[in-house]
Amino acid sequence: VNFKMGALMSGMKQTMEDNFKKSQDFMLDSQKKQVERQLHMQMLMRERAMATQLARAREMAYWYGGFYGVASFLMVAGFMKTRHPGALVGLVPLSFVLGYQLDMAFGNKMDRIIAEADQILENEQNLLRLPGEPLNFEVIDASRKKSAKSGQ
Repeated sequence: VNFKMGALMSGMKQTMEDNFKKSQDFMLDSQKKQVERQLHMQMLMRERAMATQLARAREMAYWYGGFYGVASFLMVAGFMKTRHPGALVGLVPLSFVLGYQLDMAFGNKMDRIIAEADQILENEQNLLRLPGEPLNFEVIDASRKKSAKSGQ
């Protein structure tokens, strides 16, 4: 009877260990999937924000292009009437601004910005340091308690 009882206890122990291991594996897999979903959701949100930013740049380029057209016409008309070259001076800065807007909205400016950001991340990490100490639980909790005491 003792032999059977020991074997039974040993078998139960092994079954419990197997179940515990399966439970741990399941929890780890669930956590991994949750993190992957969160990362994917953040990527989708970032893509939507970037698409909105690009759409805003295009809309601004349309409006600025219209303004540039009207202003250019008026400056050329002013030059033709007065024959004074000063009437055309405004075309220079307006042309640069329009070029920037068009490059941002329809050109490859975003590609160049991303390439520059990659270069900064790779070679100039020292420029990315935020002021103050890194945030952690203790810093956040101390700040929360401090603001609770001051009644904010």
